[in-house]
Amino acid sequence: MRSPARRATSADVARAAGVSRTTVSFVLNNKPGQSIPEETRRRVLEAARSLDYRPHASARSLAAGRSDVVLLSISQLPIPANISRFAEECATTLAERGLTMVLHLDVQGRPLADVCASVDASAVVAMGDLPPETTAALRRTGVAVVLSVGGDSAAAHRDVGRLQAEHLIERGHRRLGYALAGQRVPRAMASEQLLGVEEACAAVGAEPPTVLSVAPRPADAARAVALWRDRSVTAVAAYNDETALAVLAGMRELGLTAPDDLAVIGADDIRAASLVTPPLTTVAFDLSNAARHLAEVVASALAGGEARPAEVSSGPRVVRRESA
Repeated sequence: MRSPARRATSADVARAAGVSRTTVSFVLNNKPGQSIPEETRRRVLEAARSLDYRPHASARSLAAGRSDVVLLSISQLPIPANISRFAEECATTLAERGLTMVLHLDVQGRPLADVCASVDASAVVAMGDLPPETTAALRRTGVAVVLSVGGDSAAAHRDVGRLQAEHLIERGHRRLGYALAGQRVPRAMASEQLLGVEEACAAVGAEPPTVLSVAPRPADAARAVALWRDRSVTAVAAYNDETALAVLAGMRELGLTAPDDLAVIGADDIRAASLVTPPLTTVAFDLSNAARHLAEVVASALAGGEARPAEVSSGPRVVRRESA
């Protein structure tokens, strides 16, 4: 078996450039207050490029007093589409500020503090509340910045369900259905969203929604649609957009159209929501600005500023399209 190639060191760069390792460190770290001749700087940079030299993270952290790693911890699986977009935007903004985001899926494995120690994270952003003992353990590990975002997720999911139902009720629907995802989703979140639908129905004296599970297969979804129709349901609020798309697929199996035969509203505003026929009415969170704000908060805190509380979004809103 072929042994792995030896990684280039700063000593290799120093030999190739004909300078000391201290000079290499000054040049590559762009250390202020040092008068390095431009010719020397050029030789060091060319040697580093030719050797494909990359400094060890531990050495770089020691020099800077911290690492450039920000760990984003997500415990909700599968990851909702809106949280995926949030992570993408956050990673991009952090990269613009010289920071690297590492995604950690917290699935009850190793303690979060152990994971942070392994990747030498200087900051942790958790989607949802962190127990006080976890925060304390992270601080003992040396994590400089600990932020929790989207703390009251129960209230947020209730708001989604309420907005879905209110939109349908405003359009004259009084017999609503609720489509549970036919795949693994956090039960607590689905229960809160359903509670929001039920509260909106109760506020206008409408019957509670007829709740059915909708698997992501047209034939299975068609059976759920047929049951709703049998029970005089005229509109369906779905746990998320993927589930709403399954409902629309089940309707096509039966030759039905939205919103004439059955109005459908989803949640999350995934990219496909505007591309289906008919385009899907949904509830969305504006996460792009929130992600950028969060990244700026983290970068500022690591630079010695204040870690201000970060808002995940400005609240849910209905995106009106043709399905409901």
